[in-house]
Amino acid sequence: MALDRITLSTFRNHAATRLDGAARLNLLVGENGAGKTNVLEALSLLAPGRGLRRAALAEMAGQGGSGSFAISAALDTGDGAEAVILGTAIAAEAPGRRIVQVNGASSSALVLGEWLALGWLTPAMDRLFADSASARRRYLDRLAVALDPAHARHASRYEAALRERNRLLASEADPDPTWLDSIEAQMAQAGALLAQGRASLIAQLGAALERLPPQPFARPVLSYVPGGAVMAEALAADLARNRERDRAAGRTLGGPHRDELDVVMSGKHVAAAQCSTGEQKAMLIAITLAHADLAAGGRPGLLLLDEVAAHLDPLRRAALFERLRNGNSQVWLTGTELAPFEEIVGDAAVWRVAGGVIERL
Repeated sequence: MALDRITLSTFRNHAATRLDGAARLNLLVGENGAGKTNVLEALSLLAPGRGLRRAALAEMAGQGGSGSFAISAALDTGDGAEAVILGTAIAAEAPGRRIVQVNGASSSALVLGEWLALGWLTPAMDRLFADSASARRRYLDRLAVALDPAHARHASRYEAALRERNRLLASEADPDPTWLDSIEAQMAQAGALLAQGRASLIAQLGAALERLPPQPFARPVLSYVPGGAVMAEALAADLARNRERDRAAGRTLGGPHRDELDVVMSGKHVAAAQCSTGEQKAMLIAITLAHADLAAGGRPGLLLLDEVAAHLDPLRRAALFERLRNGNSQVWLTGTELAPFEEIVGDAAVWRVAGGVIERL
């Protein structure tokens, strides 16, 4: 078990919610709009990043409240030691600033990744393969952070240096070459680590997917397509050589910010974007399960599955539940009714959610 004693205060439609007695499998049941996904979103904020909806912090504060919110949970690290209390919040006077605490001491969102390996699958991700390349890069980075928390730091440093280089290139005056050298050195160092982290993730996922049975979930074949050089020295040289080209374009045209994830359905040899909606969902589930196995190898793992059973046939649903039972992650699932979850209700902690109020069944 990973998390228990979970509290949400003025978060979305949850004025004061507490979940005690969490199990390895946890099920939130209720009508659409009841607040089930809001609980998953709150849990997703116990990791680096913007959460599963990528919403602005101020949007998450409960209506009619002060403009603040708070989330906390007790983390069982599995080593017999006292639970670690993780918390995140915003204050009304600074709604854009995220507050993070570990055992009551101020910390950073990046540090949360050192305590908990977190992944999720939501209906909004169903179009991932047909979405923009930037959406797939964010997806890759989120998966990579769950395996290596330092990946978030590399991504943050690269993006900051990229913005500064683009600003210099877009300025009317000729940029100072020495300053560009410094910025590009930062980009090259962080970018190489970022690209290598993504490549390592794809390699590990590929090996994990090979170990999965080919049925009933479609097996995807993943390929990392670099958007530029992946070694620091080569990336720095490319950036320096292409300054005039990039200045004419007003932005940096090559580098890890142009990386792509290529996905093909095994057996059919068809690009994921050209597959049916059902096949795409099946491939996403396969990737999610493979990643959960990898992520739960060290730190406690948490897997959030929003409405994942709703559109699965009985065969695939049974296979999913069997994998979740045998996995190493704590799992949180949502659904509008209990019927699709009959096979795991006996093993799960079940809560009824209605209007932001939760009742243990």
